[in-house]
Amino acid sequence: MKALVYKGPGEKSWEDVPDPVIQQPTDIIVKIDATTICGTDLHILKGDVPAVTPGRILGHEGVGTITEIGAAVTTLKVGDQVILSCISACGKCSYCKKGVFSHCLGDEGASGIGWIFGHLIDGTQAEYVRVPYAETSVYVLPKEVSPELGCVLSDILPTGHEIGVQYGAIKAGDVVAVVGAGPVGLAAIATAGLYGPSRVISVDLDANRTAAAKKFGATDAVVSSDADWKQQVFALTDGLGVDVAIEAVGIPATWQMCLDIVRPAGHVANVGVHGKPVELALQDLWISNITMTMGLVNTNTLGTLLKMVAQNKIPAAEFISHRFALGDILEAYDVFGRAAETKALKVILTA
Repeated sequence: MKALVYKGPGEKSWEDVPDPVIQQPTDIIVKIDATTICGTDLHILKGDVPAVTPGRILGHEGVGTITEIGAAVTTLKVGDQVILSCISACGKCSYCKKGVFSHCLGDEGASGIGWIFGHLIDGTQAEYVRVPYAETSVYVLPKEVSPELGCVLSDILPTGHEIGVQYGAIKAGDVVAVVGAGPVGLAAIATAGLYGPSRVISVDLDANRTAAAKKFGATDAVVSSDADWKQQVFALTDGLGVDVAIEAVGIPATWQMCLDIVRPAGHVANVGVHGKPVELALQDLWISNITMTMGLVNTNTLGTLLKMVAQNKIPAAEFISHRFALGDILEAYDVFGRAAETKALKVILTA
């Protein structure tokens, strides 16, 4: 089969690789119908995720059709079209029983890490993929939801919802700022609306993205290259800052921006994948009573979000900006990697 193979920092190749095979009785083999590229894949290519070694097939999102099932799989069948969660969960360990699938103790990849596709085992940017722990790691796609929208549910919608919105403890009436209007930031904006905030402020360097954020439910837009961007944010509150600041980029500057605009006793929810240390000025922050959260998505809300997308309660289709054939994945990476220029959000690749 063909697959997108990581060759080391800055290097990738669309090439022939062996077809995947059933390795465990809980496995399935899926023929990929649609997949996509994540900002995390770009972090990998920058060398920010050293656990990804040369030779790894990238990708952790997708929808596909089951072509083979392991002997222990009883609730899925050949021909089912399924969403592949970006997190693989054995369903039996102590973390899985708590719904903390991101730290599954199963022995696929590495015990304690639930994100294994395109990280510790071969991923979804391929014609076929082996899916471990299938019965607890995939969702049958209902007829109301297209494979394209299923890809949006693999990762970005649960990530924005769980690590941004839920960890940020957004509640009715809150003023929320989302710093970074890329796909995950927009997912946080789209799902924040489910909790009744009074304002959702999109903050980004790119005016095109902050304008686009209004399609996802942002009430206000602030371009952070403006010299008075911080004053603009404060003017949209009672002057004390936002109740919840969500960091959705993954660089020191945007982390600091969130600390600069959150009010005393507010929340800062970090969603971005950071490749460098950030400064934590505890000598100033200890007295502020703020809560800081971070984490890897569990996808424990994927089923709920799937129902919301099926009923058009979340504008999932707005995430899709470009479409490519799977074989054109190198071109898709180029377009996605130049998002500021190409206005790319999610690029969908179909087989």
